[in-house]
Amino acid sequence: MFPSASSSVHALFLLALAIFSTDSLADDTVRPARYNHAVQAAESCASCHAKNQVDVFKSSMANDCNECHSSDESDFIAPVAEKTFNDPYANKLKIAPPPDATAGMSVPMFYNETRIGKDPHVMVPIPAGPFIRGSNHRLPDEGPEHTAETKAFLIDKYEVTNLQYKQFIDATNRKSPNHFRNRTYPEGKVDHPVVWVSWYDAHDYCQWAGKRLPTDVEWEKAARGTDGRDFPWGDDFDVNKVNSPVRWKSLEMEGDTMPVGSFEAGKSPYGLYDMSGNVWEWTDSWYTQYPGNQWPSENYGELYKVLKGGSWWDCSFYQCGVSAPSFNRSYFKQNIKNSSFGFRCAKDDK
Repeated sequence: MFPSASSSVHALFLLALAIFSTDSLADDTVRPARYNHAVQAAESCASCHAKNQVDVFKSSMANDCNECHSSDESDFIAPVAEKTFNDPYANKLKIAPPPDATAGMSVPMFYNETRIGKDPHVMVPIPAGPFIRGSNHRLPDEGPEHTAETKAFLIDKYEVTNLQYKQFIDATNRKSPNHFRNRTYPEGKVDHPVVWVSWYDAHDYCQWAGKRLPTDVEWEKAARGTDGRDFPWGDDFDVNKVNSPVRWKSLEMEGDTMPVGSFEAGKSPYGLYDMSGNVWEWTDSWYTQYPGNQWPSENYGELYKVLKGGSWWDCSFYQCGVSAPSFNRSYFKQNIKNSSFGFRCAKDDK
């Protein structure tokens, strides 16, 4: 993750997420950062997380954290835990900043006429067979590296967009996401991935579209292929191939989502876009222990759903997987939604 694997990292990420302001985004400019999350959010949360020993967090105790702790319930309580593990990838990444905010992109940052369309995405076939899953080199719940199998399946080429999700809420009269106004997406973000969606929202959209959510095993295979690569494009991190917090941090800019499919050079071996960065993607899988894993966690089981892929949001203060390797995973309650959670759909290949 973001958060990556430890319960504390994820819980702190959840506590600290801040909503990105969407005024008018019709042009191609990106505004400089106005909010230093690491400093300001930490100050407002100190009363709840003193010594990292609290067991629960009540949303009304810190206004800056309400965006992530709020759900459709008026007094949502989420578990928190101690921060224990660091992300070695986050610690060692030293990169030269890209020349500008749109470096490596094949499309503008913001525009109003869709290039993707309003219908559910075209899908890419993923063949049956084995692949290398997990890693031995990072967080303890991401290993051990092992061989996993999948049946043949189909998966969306892109993350579900704002425009596509609007078709769903219009057809079903479902509540619109938090960043929508008057039941429509922000100006300039027609093809940006939809965010502020819970696992239930993602599940129901896929079902409405005649599809389903991918499992985390399917998702990881589609992202990294069969050669065990760390990132969709290979083993070396490249800031010009992904909408990552590392990108925004190096530019000293406030981050945001980008149009789906912005990085041609960042595609997975099967031709999928944004399998690293942009938004975290819900899967249909529970957060469980990998085969052979000896690291104990009270969070394993049918408690939390797995998200994959990392996002644009800068959680580097919590050292939570900013490099978004393909084996990265996080886990959250099904009703959680925020400005960096989205999804794509899958389908059985019959």
